[in-house]
Amino acid sequence: MWKNVVIVFIIFFTHSFCAKVDFPGRAVLDNFPLIDGHNDLPWNIFLNAKNHLEKCKIEADLTKDELFGSKNCVSCVTDLPRLKKGKLGAQFWAAYVDCTKSKDPVLDTLEQIDVIKRMVRKYPNDLKFTTTADGILEAFKEKKIASLIGVEGGHSIDNHLSVLRAFYDLGVRYLTLTHTCNLDWADSSLVDDPKSTHKKGNLNDFGKKIVLEMNRLGMLVDLSHVSKNIMWDVLNVTRSPIIFSHSSAKAIYSHSRNVDDDVLLKVKLNGGIVMVNFFSQFISRGNATIKDVTDHINHIADIAGIDHVGIGSDFDGVPSYPKGLEDTSKYPDLFDLLREQNKTKWTVENLEKLAGRNFIRVFKTNEKIRDDLTKEEPVENP
Repeated sequence: MWKNVVIVFIIFFTHSFCAKVDFPGRAVLDNFPLIDGHNDLPWNIFLNAKNHLEKCKIEADLTKDELFGSKNCVSCVTDLPRLKKGKLGAQFWAAYVDCTKSKDPVLDTLEQIDVIKRMVRKYPNDLKFTTTADGILEAFKEKKIASLIGVEGGHSIDNHLSVLRAFYDLGVRYLTLTHTCNLDWADSSLVDDPKSTHKKGNLNDFGKKIVLEMNRLGMLVDLSHVSKNIMWDVLNVTRSPIIFSHSSAKAIYSHSRNVDDDVLLKVKLNGGIVMVNFFSQFISRGNATIKDVTDHINHIADIAGIDHVGIGSDFDGVPSYPKGLEDTSKYPDLFDLLREQNKTKWTVENLEKLAGRNFIRVFKTNEKIRDDLTKEEPVENP
C-alpha cells in the first residue's frame, strides 16, 4: 500500500513541477531549424551593387553601410550578424527579376541564381548550399544556415518547360507561379484587387502541365502572388503539397496577396503550408506591429491547422516592416510573443512545427512523390 502511495506522490509531484516549468518561445530555435520561405537579399545585391559581392559585405553589420544601410536602402535588413542573432536555420533566397522590365528573364534569372550560389560559396563557415530536406537538417547540425533557391515568378521560365527543368538541375527548389504580371497561363493576385478591371482567368492547359512537371521534378509549387482562381485550380491539379512562401491570412487583413479561409481549408486537405509574410501593408491597415503577425499565424493555425503554417518573412523585399520585426535579428521575439500569448497552444512541439517541422514535412513529401514518379517521362511543350 505504501509503495502505491509513494508512486502516486511522485507522479503528482512530477506533474505539478512540469506544469510550472516555463520556457521562452525562442528556446525551440536552438533545437530545430527556423526555416524562412522568402528573402530578397539577392535582388538588393543586384539593385545596389550590380551583383558585385565585394560591395555587399554581409559578414558585417550593414546598418550604416553606404549601399546597404537603412539610410540608403529601406528594405535592406539582412546580414550574417543579424541572421545569427535571429537564430535563423535555413533560408530560401529569392532569384527574382522584374517582370515589367526584364528583356531576357531567363538570362536575368540565371544571373540571380549565380549570385546566390556565389554568396553562399563566399561564406562557407556560415552558409551551406542545399537542395534537400535532409540537407537543411545537416546544415543545422553544423551550425550553418542552410541556403536554398526559389525562383519568384513564372515569367522567369519564359514559357519553356526545358528552362524549368534546367533551373531544377541548378538547384532551384520552388517556383512562384506568378509575380505581379499576368502570364499566358496564370493570373497574378492583382486581378483580385477591388480596383482591377482585368477579367479573371483560370490555369490553362499549359499551366497545368507546368504544375504536373514540377510535381515530377520534386520542385515545390509556390502560390504566393497568384490569383484566387489560380490557387484553386492548382490545388485541384497538383499531386504534391503546395506552399505559399510568403503570404498571410485574408480574414485578418483583406489584401489580394493574402489567403482566404476556404483556400486555407483546401491547403489543409492538400497537406501544404502557408508561410506568413511580414510586410506591413499585407498584414495591417496601418502602424503594423509584431502582434499583427501573430494574429495571422494564429488564424492560419486555427483554420488550416497547426501543421500548415510557417514563416516567410519577405525581408529585403518590401519597404516597411512591423514594429518589433524590423530586421532579421527579430525572429526570436516573434516566438517569445506567441508563447506568451498562449502557452497551451504554443508548446515546444507546435513552435517547432511553425519554425520548420511543417516545411520539412511538405518538402519530404514532394521528394517522395518525385521518387515515386521516376518512370514518368518529362512533359513536353505544346
